[in-house]
Amino acid sequence: MQTKQVRHWMMYDWANSAFATTMMAAVLPVFYQTVAASSLDKHVATSFWSYTQTIAMILVALSSPLLGAMADLSQRKMLFLRLFTWLGSLSCILMVFAGNGDWILVSILFIFGTIGFSGGNTFYDSLLPDIAPPDQRDEVSAKGYMFGYIGGGVLLAINIVMLEKYAWFGFPDKLAATQAVFVTVGIWWLLFSLPMFRSLKDPQRTVRLPAGTYAKNGFGRVIRTVRRLPKYPELLKYIVAFWFFNDGISTIIGMSAIYGAELGIGTTHLIAALLITQFVGIPFTFIFAKYAKKLGSKRSLYLSLSMYVVIVCFGYFMQTAVHFYILAFMVGMVQGGSQAVARSIYSQLVPKQRSSEFFGFLSLSSKVSASIGPFVFGTVAFMTGSSRLAILSIVLFFIIGIAMLVTVNIEKGRLEAEHNEEQDDTHGHTSSSSSPPHTPTV
Repeated sequence: MQTKQVRHWMMYDWANSAFATTMMAAVLPVFYQTVAASSLDKHVATSFWSYTQTIAMILVALSSPLLGAMADLSQRKMLFLRLFTWLGSLSCILMVFAGNGDWILVSILFIFGTIGFSGGNTFYDSLLPDIAPPDQRDEVSAKGYMFGYIGGGVLLAINIVMLEKYAWFGFPDKLAATQAVFVTVGIWWLLFSLPMFRSLKDPQRTVRLPAGTYAKNGFGRVIRTVRRLPKYPELLKYIVAFWFFNDGISTIIGMSAIYGAELGIGTTHLIAALLITQFVGIPFTFIFAKYAKKLGSKRSLYLSLSMYVVIVCFGYFMQTAVHFYILAFMVGMVQGGSQAVARSIYSQLVPKQRSSEFFGFLSLSSKVSASIGPFVFGTVAFMTGSSRLAILSIVLFFIIGIAMLVTVNIEKGRLEAEHNEEQDDTHGHTSSSSSPPHTPTV
């Protein structure tokens, strides 16, 4: 294993997790409910926030359906990762201009930030097969999430102090402090991405092609990816399972704080509880990595998804801040581990020489599917005037995901990936349809 590259790869999770914690989960949703959309009814604000997430996911899918395939073709994973990092970071910094009634501005900036976050993760995830051998990917993937929990948690802790003791920092009021919090996210994201940007480099290109050629080939590769999927039946079943349970997880992450705010739980309790999620996630993500190694990735994923079903059902009956703290602790137990194991399983089922292509397809397809959860949540909340039934509707996503996961044979899928890759090499398809893989260089 290339220790330096692995360590710096993990640092990117530390960097961009600030967006996941402060912007997606903790501070921004509450700011949206209480400040930006303060002129709207509470359940309407909750619905609009969920629709904002839906639009963000759809635009991510529409704007980046080919990024994974194009990264392989141009051999420029790191270039695309830098571009999306800048987009996400600047979107956070520009939140400094948002105030009372500016829910449209906040929605637009959040959409661009989500595009930067999700688009960047496509290339970040696709680097995993380049830096870690198959038998170490569970552990490396989990450690990446663990770094993310620490990084996102540290900044969120700083942000809480900034909000609760804003006078210490020279802010005139809490609004100014909140705006400054958003700026810190953008700076944090950029600053801690630099180690990976320095140590992981795209290979020197020997052939320069026009941008239109990349786009044309990119579209063609996505079509070929779809056509190739029947050759990987276990991978295809896993992708469908992933669509459902990932949609459930992302909906919980995006809607928990604003759901709690609608129920009347105070801002300090909401943010503190989500901070607990971060730091509980650190040891439990590591435990999940060890558990997955001993008992198998699939069983570990079963356990975490079953816990999410319990979490959603408990959330339906939630009444007090204490209940929210309990839920936050439970989410911290399974969130990082489930995502890390899910990412590792996928990396085992895809052919290594087409890792960016298949990770790009997963990013595209999962963003489309992930738009459904918030849309269902927002629609149910809007129609009923309450979010309790909306949160309960998310159970269905986990149940379907678990049912599909039962049908997946990971070992068979791994052999399918190796067999089909060897067939492509034998028949010369790899050289004609895509550039050979390149491990980022130091």
